[in-house]
Order: sequence, then structure tokens, then C-alpha cells
Amino acid sequence: MQTVLVSGGGVAGSALAFWLRRHGFAPTVVERAAAPRRGGQAVDVRGVALDVLDRMGLLERARAVRTRMRGMSVLDADGTEVHRSTEYALSSGRLDGDDVELMRDDLVGLLHGAARGGVEYRFGDAIGALEETDRGVRVGFASGEVREYDLVVGADGLHSGVRRLAFGPEEGFRLHLGQYLSVFTAGNFLDLEDWQLWLRDGEAGFAAMSVPGNHELRVAFGFGSGPLDGDHRDTGWLRGLVVERIGGLRWPGAPRLAEAARRAPDFFCDAMAQIRVDRWSRGRVTLLGDAGYCASPLSGQGTSLALAGAYVLADALRAADGDHAAAFAAYEARMRPFAEVNQALATEVPGAPAPEESVARAKNALSLDGPR
Repeated sequence: MQTVLVSGGGVAGSALAFWLRRHGFAPTVVERAAAPRRGGQAVDVRGVALDVLDRMGLLERARAVRTRMRGMSVLDADGTEVHRSTEYALSSGRLDGDDVELMRDDLVGLLHGAARGGVEYRFGDAIGALEETDRGVRVGFASGEVREYDLVVGADGLHSGVRRLAFGPEEGFRLHLGQYLSVFTAGNFLDLEDWQLWLRDGEAGFAAMSVPGNHELRVAFGFGSGPLDGDHRDTGWLRGLVVERIGGLRWPGAPRLAEAARRAPDFFCDAMAQIRVDRWSRGRVTLLGDAGYCASPLSGQGTSLALAGAYVLADALRAADGDHAAAFAAYEARMRPFAEVNQALATEVPGAPAPEESVARAKNALSLDGPR
């Protein structure tokens, strides 16, 4: 039985662990956080990724916890409504469509619950060193333990530690898209009921939407900027920057929103960026999801890429009967075209979502049962 170490316990990592276990592998998931991460924006599961959830037996459960948006309002910089729709929402597309929008932490909870039986999870730890041997990969953990695995998969996001260790510095693979995004939870001081607000003021703006039950808001605040000279792990610095930028909005509710950002326990901020790697595998190490082909939140397809990639990678490993080189090559041959067409959504219309017809083509540009 081949052992596979998966770095990252989010959408991509937990989905991969589920499929690896089902196909007879022995997966271990290492996650830096002490437990499945809470918070995060609403995410969309679209097209072929819905088929992945269906094959996992999770589609109906995902639909049960989906957002129930009735519509959205678009405000000008002063907070005056300039557009309203009860048919379409910028976060998810048409409200009567088949796609499923749900909160990221709800999806991670579903995937972790499905994967954890028979999967070893190492929470509160991370990979600190990788050394390929004749038989596998010797892994040094941040905790000090050293273990050997047959294969290692980096499913650890935009700032992947596995990619850095096996492929080189992030700067060689990251394409900055000219924006930063912050996501955090706030009390529902706007009294939204299954509704979302969008506001833009120059190079800054936000979306606020009520979560299921309407007891709180998830806020996504973005601002235009070139690459900032700072540590992406320095939450205090990023929080101060976001609070300052929110305070510069003309909208009357800006002070309350800034205070919510200052206090939010789940505050997150990072660059809008894509990852482009010429080859996703080196030896016994490969990359999955954002670690290998981050499309950025501007694409709206990061979650679907993670789910589809996990399925395709596990299926390729199953079919290769122990030949990891053949499996990794087959995985990339099937997934790269799908990843590239979805990455293109982020830049098709600068400053605006991609057209519905482009999203429809991209979300279905992969067959789970073979080349399309």
C-alpha cells in the first residue's frame, strides 16, 4: 500500500485524501492550523466539480447548507443604491442555476468529515524539509519528527511550502494581478437577510453578504495595489493596512466596517495572484490546487479546480498501478488545459467578472471519465 503525504487540510487536500483512501492508498494529511480552518468567503462549486461532490456522496449535503441569496444591491461610493437584482448575484451568478454557493468553512467541514475515517491527520504541524531517496521522500516535520512516504502532494495553497522546497522560490511562479483581498466576519450590522451589498470607491471596494441564518456577515474587501513589501504571514501589519483602507471609504458605514476588520478573529488578507508552474511534478512530489495552478478569487473557480484536480490526481495514481511518474504525467495532461481555461477567467474582463458564457465553457471543460 503506497503512502502519500498531503500538505494542506483544505478543500484540495481533504478531497484528495478521500479519493486516495477509496483507491487503496494510505494518505496522511498535515495541516499547519490546529483544526479545520474556520472563516473564509462564500465559494462556488460549478460544472464538473458538482459531479465530484456527487461521486463523493456529498452533493445533497452541500446543497443543504448552500447560501440562499435572494439578490444583491450595488451601491455607489456614498452608499446610494444604483442597481438591484433578484436574478443574479456577483458572488455566484444566476440564482436559479445549478451551481452551488456555500461558505468555505462549511465545505471544508463536509470534506474533512468524509475523509477523516482511515486518514491520519497531523494538525498543528507542517513540512519543514524534503529529501527524495531511492524508495520515497524523507520528510522532516516542523515538530521535529522525520518520516518517509512514497509520495508527497503539495495542496498547501498560494504560498505553498512544498512548492518552495521542491521547485524553488515563489517569486518564480507567482503572477500578481494588481489587487489585494481581505475576508473577515462581522456582525450583521447591515441587517441583511439572504442579501448581499457591493460597493466600489475608486480602487477600493467591498462585498458584504449574510451567511445562512443571517446572524453574521462575511465581508470581502479589496483594493488595488502592486506587490506590497511585507510578509504575507504578518497578520497585524495586513490588518492595520486594511483598517486604514476601509477608513478611507466615503460610505457612511465605513467606521463600523473598519472596526469589524480590527476585531475579526478570522481576519485574512492576501494578494490576488495566480500560480503558473511549467511542470507540476518533480520526482515523487506533485502539486494540487492553488499550490500548482491558483486561478485567484477573481476567477471564481478555485474551489472547483481543487475538487476536480483531487479527483483526477487520485484516479491517475489508481490507474498507474504504482508508477508515480506515469500517474503524474497523466494527471497533468488531463488537468492543465482545464486549469488554464479557468485561470483565463480572472483576466478576461479586467475589473469585472467574466461573461456567463465564458464561465459556462470553463466549468465544464473537463470530463471525469477521460479526455474531452
